[in-house]
Amino acid sequence: MVAVDVKNLVKHFGSTEAIKGISFTVNKGEIFGLIGPNGAGKTTALRVVSTLLQITSGSVSILGFDVKKKPDEIRKLISYLPEDAGAYKNLTGRAYLRFIANFFEKRSTQEMVSLGVEIADLGERIDDKVDTYSKGMKRRLLVGRALMTDPKLAILDEPTSGLDVINAQEIRKIIKNTARNGTAVLLSSHNMLEVEYMCDRIALIAEGKIVEEGTPKALLDKYNANNIEEVFTQVVA
Repeated sequence: MVAVDVKNLVKHFGSTEAIKGISFTVNKGEIFGLIGPNGAGKTTALRVVSTLLQITSGSVSILGFDVKKKPDEIRKLISYLPEDAGAYKNLTGRAYLRFIANFFEKRSTQEMVSLGVEIADLGERIDDKVDTYSKGMKRRLLVGRALMTDPKLAILDEPTSGLDVINAQEIRKIIKNTARNGTAVLLSSHNMLEVEYMCDRIALIAEGKIVEEGTPKALLDKYNANNIEEVFTQVVA
């Protein structure tokens, strides 16, 4: 089942064409990576899919709903974690998760908070105020917030940003398990090894256009590369 269907998407900001007619799909239970250099259009694409930006032309369908016509329905089914996301500093981690959970009706608040606490895995610090957290701790909390709602589509922009190796590995495992349970995952990351490990398929975007797409193995074979970082360098540089 196709969870995300993007066709000939164009997005302008005034006279600037940030996205130039890209097309891709993400299937249920699939982790799809959208990668590229800074300014390539990755975050703009994620924001369009998450209904935060209106499209200039083309079409985007999320779980059968058109982003132009049914954005409210889409928001009930997705979760979006921006790279620059923050949490309320004066709340404890647990209180923040509870605050977010209150916006969702499909599961009990306590179930969602318990899952968010489990994903964040902050131990006793979950009951400390967010403004005492390190960057990595805040990111773990935010990943917990994004996945505790059991979304049909999780849109993750740099999900392991600020995490050390051990914490990043744990978050990757959680994301992969989330996909195995049927959630479609659309993510962007500058960490090419992370992308290669996590993603079922990858699209490389440069200057607003998708310039290559395929499974990690297919791309490695096509470019006779040792890793996705080498593919990225050959295609985008």
